Amino acid sequence: MSAAPLAGIRVLDLSRVLAGPWCTQLIADLGAEVITVERPGAGDDTRHWGPPWHEHQGTRVAAYFLSANRGKKSAAIDFSTEQGAALVRRLAGSSDIVVENFKQGGLSRFGLDAQSLRRDDPRLIYASITGFGQDGPYADRAGYDYIIQAMGGLMSITGLPDEEPGGGPMRVGVAVVDLFTGLYTAVALLAALFRRERTGEGAHVDMALFDTQLAMLANQASNALVSGSDPPRQGNTHPNIVPYQPFDAADRRLVIAVGNDRQFARLAKLCGHPEWASDERFASNGARVGNRREMVALVAECIRQRPASEWFEKLEADGIPAGPINSVSQALADVQAQHRQVVRTLAGGALGHVPTVGSPVRIDGNRADADLPPPALGEHTAQVLAQIGVDDVELERLRTARTIFY
Repeated sequence: MSAAPLAGIRVLDLSRVLAGPWCTQLIADLGAEVITVERPGAGDDTRHWGPPWHEHQGTRVAAYFLSANRGKKSAAIDFSTEQGAALVRRLAGSSDIVVENFKQGGLSRFGLDAQSLRRDDPRLIYASITGFGQDGPYADRAGYDYIIQAMGGLMSITGLPDEEPGGGPMRVGVAVVDLFTGLYTAVALLAALFRRERTGEGAHVDMALFDTQLAMLANQASNALVSGSDPPRQGNTHPNIVPYQPFDAADRRLVIAVGNDRQFARLAKLCGHPEWASDERFASNGARVGNRREMVALVAECIRQRPASEWFEKLEADGIPAGPINSVSQALADVQAQHRQVVRTLAGGALGHVPTVGSPVRIDGNRADADLPPPALGEHTAQVLAQIGVDDVELERLRTARTIFY
């Protein structure tokens, strides 16, 4: 890549915790300059969401914070003060994009809302990320991923059925609504930048976690709309495909994911029962879904006869998707992850050497993410404010007044 795709774009990041920072981290990975404004002395709440902690020369930050803040400059500015708000407005005036995730209307009293900033700069692209959007009966509510997973239907389809041991609604193991919302917001910002290149017009992007949760239900939402019935909670099985689930081999569990009738015919042959492929109970995916219990029992009996390593070899040779159930550490150490250099160590700055899972984006064979560590609180404040004409005298006055920290 001769130049980062978003080189020359400046983003003012007023967001906190995960959805907003995930969005701006992706934008930073693509080459934009991201300036994140944090509270003096404390910073983003997630700096303190530990253990585990990353520590370097007396500086300690939670691993959670590291996951969403690489490649950014940190400026510690108290914009609850008149002077601090004026500084942030000046930063917005020199930026292409502003991203915030305060409650609806929460920034208007500081003159940092979309209407105020875009009145001064119609080319500005402003993204608001909230729990429920800028309007509607829930607009004033705070948005938390866990609550949205519950309200948005995701927990109702995650976990085991009520009648099974350990059954009941279950949250997903990472904050997927925050992450999806961050990704959707990044896509919208790129589209808004493209439109601005053609028209000169900025935009106000309105993103809601609740809207995103409903959208990411995908086939499950479509199933409900088409059938008129709620999808069942069925653990590790698939509502529309069989066999598509974990099975116990002789020594460990593995997942087999048969996506079509051709793959099923090959699996039947591997199991020593090619006749399954012509059996009217199993010949089509729809028939297998209708006879799920019997089909799964037959395959399970076959799989348990051999160790997983033998099955992986045979399944891969026949083009049948399958894989082990890895722990997080096993997945991070996998040979494919090592080959793709997914796990990286970023060096430099006040946090020293920082291990991270980098951006999955590759353009022209090159990784997109910036080789920078997460910011240390206030480390870049003086540098950032110098970009908008704040001289050393004013910097010292602002520091003494505890408006800024560096």
